[in-house]
Amino acid sequence: MVNGKDAWVEEFVLHHIGGGAVESTFSDYSAVLKGEEEQVFLRKLFLKPFAQMAITSEFAHAVGLEYNVLYNLSEEARNGADLVANSVSIAKHLVDISRHHNIKGGDLFVVRMNGVGLGNERYGALGIYKFEEKEVFIESRTADGKVSMWLNRGLGSLKPNKACLVVFTPEAPTVFVVDDNEATEYWQKDFIGHRPKNDHVNSTSNVLELTKTFITEQLPQEFDLPKADQIDLLNRSVQYFKENAAFDRSAFTQQVFEEEGMIDAFDRFGKAYKEEKSVAFDDHFEISTHAVKRQARVFKSVLKLDKNFHIYIHGDRDRIERGVDERTGRKFYKIYYDEET
Repeated sequence: MVNGKDAWVEEFVLHHIGGGAVESTFSDYSAVLKGEEEQVFLRKLFLKPFAQMAITSEFAHAVGLEYNVLYNLSEEARNGADLVANSVSIAKHLVDISRHHNIKGGDLFVVRMNGVGLGNERYGALGIYKFEEKEVFIESRTADGKVSMWLNRGLGSLKPNKACLVVFTPEAPTVFVVDDNEATEYWQKDFIGHRPKNDHVNSTSNVLELTKTFITEQLPQEFDLPKADQIDLLNRSVQYFKENAAFDRSAFTQQVFEEEGMIDAFDRFGKAYKEEKSVAFDDHFEISTHAVKRQARVFKSVLKLDKNFHIYIHGDRDRIERGVDERTGRKFYKIYYDEET
């Protein structure tokens, strides 16, 4: 989702957030690393955690957006505020809300970036990363014909335990959230304060998830539908999203379900699904190819027959025929093919 190929890390500040009785330490300077090798490392450290995300968020607050502390601090950063002072305010905001929770201490990076890719556009961004662990590595040095080495602790291949990337898209920022423990309300709600964004990315994911749930859970309750037909519907659903640049609800239901009874059942289920899951999507929206690629992984096209056979169904449903042996009463599938590979 987030493309860091052309991004540039302008500067970053490192603070230490205390845990328990340990006091927090706030830096009074920022680091700037302009070398290409350093930039490659920084892009990997700060942007790779968001590369595969297919969920977008936006800042929110129960009373009003102006009461969201991180939103206000992010807007200051967008408008060119000094990063050191801005990052200290961010770190203190985290410390303040953390006093009410038993949280781990760790290193907190606040990073200013530009050229962060989202879709086909590039934007400025503010990244906030909390590392609660460090990895052990061997550091070596050669001098005077001798090789010395020792163990050290630091950051390298580790992912942040918690992170927030604020991409300064037009009108309102687009927010991405990383959390290694979904139960940490202090990070999700108290520190960031966010909700799913009503955009084409989430709309694509939501409709695909709705469709999968309908076909695999609801449809068998209303229609006598063989498993092979369910898989065929799943394949046709994903195919629609892969072949079209925009979603049209009417065209989608006609192409996938065809029968009016199934279409009506899908529409009813969709209304109930929106209310139950508290999600929103329109009847028409641009399709996110990244969301399709990620969501399609959970669309199972495997027909399991007892414990003996697994049949992968990827194409023409008409090449599979289902029946029952008249003599034994055992069920069977007859498969037609042109050549064996």
